[in-house]
Amino acid sequence: MTKSELIAVLSTAQPQLQPRDVELAVKELLEQMSAALSSGQRIEVRGFGSFSLHYRPPRTGRNPKTGAAVLVPDKYVPHFKPGKELREKVNGGEDDGKPSGGGS
Repeated sequence: MTKSELIAVLSTAQPQLQPRDVELAVKELLEQMSAALSSGQRIEVRGFGSFSLHYRPPRTGRNPKTGAAVLVPDKYVPHFKPGKELREKVNGGEDDGKPSGGGS
């Protein structure tokens, strides 16, 4: 689902709201989440999951074209951990800890 599709679905589900208001709310929500992660904060939405940053130390990688060694600097990458309710919903009511393998 894209951001535009999400806005369309929410606008249909909440007809009392103007589509422009839904679009602004979605964009602001995503902006606030991005800002929180950028400042190192963890975001938790109970039942849905949590967003955090994971540290990746520097490493030596390879240029796939030339095979030359390349230093890849350290960085933080966004990480999402689904909550129990979301895992159960995705797995049809049971959470066996295995990935569902379902793509988008």
